[in-house]
Amino acid sequence: MTIHELVSLQRRAFYDGIRDTAESRMDQLEMLQKAIARREDAICAALESDLGKCPEEAYMTEIGMVQSEISFMLRHLGKWARPRRVHTPLVHFPAKSYILKEPYGVVLIMAPWNYPFQLIMNPFVGAFAAGNHCVLKPSAYAPATSQTVASLISECFPAERAAVVPGGRMENQALLEERFDYIFFTGGVNVGKYVLEKAARYVTPVTLELGGKSPCIVDASADIPVAARRIAFGKALNSGQTCVAPDYLLVQDSVKDRLMAEIKACWDDFYGDALRAPQWPRMINGKHYSRVMALMGGEDIYCGGMGDGQRIAPTLLNNVAWDAPIMQEEIFGPVLPVIAFHRIDEVISLINSREKPLALYLFTRRNSVRDQVLQRIPFGGGCVNDTVIHLASSRLPFGGVGQSGMGRYHGKNSFDTFTHEKSVVLRSFRPDIRLRYPPYTRKKLDWVRKFLR
Repeated sequence: MTIHELVSLQRRAFYDGIRDTAESRMDQLEMLQKAIARREDAICAALESDLGKCPEEAYMTEIGMVQSEISFMLRHLGKWARPRRVHTPLVHFPAKSYILKEPYGVVLIMAPWNYPFQLIMNPFVGAFAAGNHCVLKPSAYAPATSQTVASLISECFPAERAAVVPGGRMENQALLEERFDYIFFTGGVNVGKYVLEKAARYVTPVTLELGGKSPCIVDASADIPVAARRIAFGKALNSGQTCVAPDYLLVQDSVKDRLMAEIKACWDDFYGDALRAPQWPRMINGKHYSRVMALMGGEDIYCGGMGDGQRIAPTLLNNVAWDAPIMQEEIFGPVLPVIAFHRIDEVISLINSREKPLALYLFTRRNSVRDQVLQRIPFGGGCVNDTVIHLASSRLPFGGVGQSGMGRYHGKNSFDTFTHEKSVVLRSFRPDIRLRYPPYTRKKLDWVRKFLR
């Protein structure tokens, strides 16, 4: 069927059909969880085909995170979906007040290529758990995973409940011409602005999970070997093609040389010759590879800097200037510029002179430094003394701020994102106190003042 026919089918099913219960949704989510477990090898093979991910990284960063999110939903959905009683003001007596949890309707979920399984399935789990009907649009840059997701969804759900639309830019544009009740988009800032513009025609609410240049700060008090290992891991994950990867490293000048040597040693230990390592992922395509290689032009390469046409070795750039080309855009590759600082105040000012980052990482033993950074720098989320792991918790909201995105998801935040809270006051016919009705008098006003204190 056409995109318009699919959206129309889901809309009719949502508005004309009988709403499913939280219990039936839990049954379907459990069925999905079992289907993912059965298809684990196929999903890993698809991720290897699209990005060169090894099975261990595929499970840790994609399959396992989705399974964990489903498990979290299954444990809590029954409670979240129940109507919630709230206090009723005395002025409304006699009455009861409560909040009904209502799905928005037909939801569009648009996913990127860098984590092509996790970043389409996790939002879907939240949207479905809330009772929405879902159209899923995977990235054309990850065709094997997109096909695997399409097969998985069609096995577990009828098209009027959830369906995958394959294709590229033409299909994206056609989808954004349709009227949805909610749009969830993960991708770049420029496309995110286009999605927001299209959504504005129908005043469609949106969640935008975008990106930006996420700083990593290391001061002299940090445990340098541990910091190096965790930074090396966070930057190298998916060959740097991670929206929350440390994008540039700000290190106190007295420990800069030691930290850089430790990071290089960690990468050597992790991968050896990365361009020949079976566990080192590749760039998604030639265009992306060439863009990242070009960003290193003219820089002082401390280690790495080589590529084989598909993969780029993990790279440190020394003494990078704040106005260098590589500092003007999100790198989205295994290249880490390093900038020295002397005082933490100068770092805070320089970061705050830029767009608000999606993530921020700080390595320090000093509580005063930690408090300054957390209180004075706006960012979406992050870690103190680690990198990227905040993304892997269903109990923490994930999302950006400013140009790094809007909205939150994961766990209950996903359920809330895709849920409209319908406020209801239930009153009896008697007594019908005439205090609020005209004609108004001074005595009535005195009583109203007492009630509304």
